[in-house]
Amino acid sequence: MTGGPAVAPRAEAGELTQREGLQPEAVPRPTYFPAAMAFGLTLFFWGLVSSSVVLGTGIVLIVVSLIGWIGELRHGE
Repeated sequence: MTGGPAVAPRAEAGELTQREGLQPEAVPRPTYFPAAMAFGLTLFFWGLVSSSVVLGTGIVLIVVSLIGWIGELRHGE
């Protein structure tokens, strides 16, 4: 026996959605909130060992980015 398993021919994306009624997947808009959250967490943990100013800045950044990120998830399209 030669060769591998039989492979069905690939269908074009347009044919697949029209034939089987599939809808294209929606891609969310780009946002800066995850990066701001990561920076806020970095400042928070850095502030635990350095100063209360850095700690407070991290907490504020975490809260603001969390509110914005959740708001985009709830109302974004």
